Amino acid sequence: MNAHKRGVAARLSSVARGAFFVSFMGLSGLSAPAVMAQDFSFGAVRVEGNTQIESANILGLGGIRAGEAYSAAELNAAAQAIRESGLFQSVDVIPSGGTLIVRVVEFPIINRINFEGNRVLSDADLFRLVRSQQRRVYSPTQAETDVQAIVEAYADKGRINALVTPKIIRRSESRVDLVFEIDESTETEIERISFIGNRSYSDRRLRGVLETKQAGVLRALIGRDTFVEDRLEFDKQVLTDFYQSRGYADFEILSVDASLTRERDAYLMTFNVQEGQQFRFGTVSVVSEIEGVDAEMYEDALRFREGSVYTPVMIDTNIARLEQLALREGVSFLQVQPRVTRNARELTLDVEFALVRGPRVFVERIDISGNTSTLDRVVRSQFRVVEGDPFNPRLIRQSAERIRALGFFSDSSVETRPGSGPDQVVVDVDVAEAPTGSFTFGGSYNTDIGFGLLAEFSERNFLGRGQQLDFRISTALTNRKFNFSFTEPYLLGRDLSFGLDTSYVTTNNENADFDTTEFRFSPSLAFPVSEDARLKVYYGLEYGRVTDVAASASDFIKADRDLGGIWTNSLGYSFNWDNRLTGLNPRGGAVLRFGQELGVGNTSFLKTTALAGVEQRVMNEEITLRASVEGGHLEYFTGQSRIIDRFSLNSNTMRGFEPGGIGPRDAVTDDALGGETYAVASAEAEFPLGLPEEFGITGGAFVDYGALWNTGLGAGVDYDGFTPRSVAGVSLFWNTPIGPLRFNWSEPLQTEAKDKTRNFDITISTSF
Repeated sequence: MNAHKRGVAARLSSVARGAFFVSFMGLSGLSAPAVMAQDFSFGAVRVEGNTQIESANILGLGGIRAGEAYSAAELNAAAQAIRESGLFQSVDVIPSGGTLIVRVVEFPIINRINFEGNRVLSDADLFRLVRSQQRRVYSPTQAETDVQAIVEAYADKGRINALVTPKIIRRSESRVDLVFEIDESTETEIERISFIGNRSYSDRRLRGVLETKQAGVLRALIGRDTFVEDRLEFDKQVLTDFYQSRGYADFEILSVDASLTRERDAYLMTFNVQEGQQFRFGTVSVVSEIEGVDAEMYEDALRFREGSVYTPVMIDTNIARLEQLALREGVSFLQVQPRVTRNARELTLDVEFALVRGPRVFVERIDISGNTSTLDRVVRSQFRVVEGDPFNPRLIRQSAERIRALGFFSDSSVETRPGSGPDQVVVDVDVAEAPTGSFTFGGSYNTDIGFGLLAEFSERNFLGRGQQLDFRISTALTNRKFNFSFTEPYLLGRDLSFGLDTSYVTTNNENADFDTTEFRFSPSLAFPVSEDARLKVYYGLEYGRVTDVAASASDFIKADRDLGGIWTNSLGYSFNWDNRLTGLNPRGGAVLRFGQELGVGNTSFLKTTALAGVEQRVMNEEITLRASVEGGHLEYFTGQSRIIDRFSLNSNTMRGFEPGGIGPRDAVTDDALGGETYAVASAEAEFPLGLPEEFGITGGAFVDYGALWNTGLGAGVDYDGFTPRSVAGVSLFWNTPIGPLRFNWSEPLQTEAKDKTRNFDITISTSF
């Protein structure tokens, strides 16, 4: 028996072999041993019943050829192979004298595929899921596979009770319509998330960490939360990171139980955790196992505070710092191995960073696939290694994280495999593109400017180059704004950001004594100066004009109008230091901003602004405390400031007052004139109100103390000197699907006679 025949016989199932064996015995009249031992040869092979598939293709599926000898087992295996192709409803292999007849009944051709009853998932979404195709042979097996894919897609949408039924409608000429009847059912929400074993943090605080949220009364109106298996894995990781970053090195999730209620209309999720003890850092040292590498120099580069709460972030940050120092010193293949020694009595962890020689392995190449629109260089820019560099697994992991953080891809993976030699590795990057553009049209409301309309186009990956493009038009009762911005984040392939910003703003406030027209064009360059700080330098071309001044307006404002439109050139810089995300304190952080702008031309000036803020969570992180101090000063060397040049405090800077409600005023008309100097100190607390956290509502209390002064105009101005005001109030924070809102109820504590106060305002919630 040749190899082909042995392959056919090997596919024979025991049941089919027995059935064919009995049939063939009845036709031949031979005993079983004789039939199994004898080969049969057919001079002709004929296929019957096929109208769509060529006879040669059918015989090829079974490996049947005329004139060759076959045993009964081989013929039965051939029939089974044709059946398993999935193209036929039935297959019979019938010996008839010297002719072998292969009789088939074909499945029909799919004329159309329809979906009925679907609303949550569109037809286009469903067509991407199914593998059955129009004008191809209908397969019940494939249809059932398609049903399963649709059901799983609905489960990902939280509709685990969705029912999908495939039906066929027969048409003429052996054609059928394949219809998937869908009962989407309702969303199966997360009714309750609870924790067992948590002592240090409340269920409320831990639920705030998770991506999965409980469904509640308000969420039923604005966005339900459902159970998704993949999201659960993410929740387990972020919960582990939360505890470990706070010193709980032994934290463990023992189990997660996600069970359905009896009615199968909601999930009950329970995280069973084991917190362990909180550890702090003990002794931190560096030891070198490489000849010629001075451990003391590397130890001086560490940034550790002994006695601080243990966090893996601090270890990883210092490993990166030591490896960067090695590169600067020209030490190749240096690896840093953290060796942690536990002191259970003192609840400390001693860390020894060992400098060891790693294997001499190089990056042979970086292969990128799946990026249909994003250029390769955008992905490569996230790597800190290039072809030919020493291979560093930690740098590869960080590169993978940066690629995911781009937000350009729905899925991404970075793997390594052996290269062309034992000292070479190939880095494979596989990504799946995701939509990166958006068009927004909607409305807005602010107590300062009233209701407004907004249209915005944004593209985060313009032309697949990783560039940011924003175009925004907004109109309100009192102003019109046009903004255009473009950002190239990796100019010349370096961590150097180029920006181009253009804005055009006009005001038309019936309650004001004047209107304004302002235009600004500003290219900029920004680059990192440390792990937490960036420096931005820019040029500004600005035009400003005061128009439509009322007859009853201040003479100072009329003088600004008489100056006409003024063009100004300026050079400036801004320094931004923020460790709230990268800092070593997971409970809080600090912000420092400082900037100066030097104007030249018909007028010359120096504008300085600064802000310092701190944030800290207390009471087991249930309460957030914030404090900030900010200020600015405008110094004119030639010329004089206009009202549109001076500072004016709004509700985001100092609450409890209307725009222009405090500061210098015309002694005759009481018009607000703004000031060349301001300073504001604020303190606030944000705390839970006892409402279910799925409502997204928390409370707050605040105190503001500040002043706006110094117009540089001389006589005829009230409050031109430092005249402080203060205000206290309470807030309601609401994290809505359209953005975080803040409602403030204020009570001024220290005011002046001409101030204009406000007891209530609504703003977008911001945090310095």
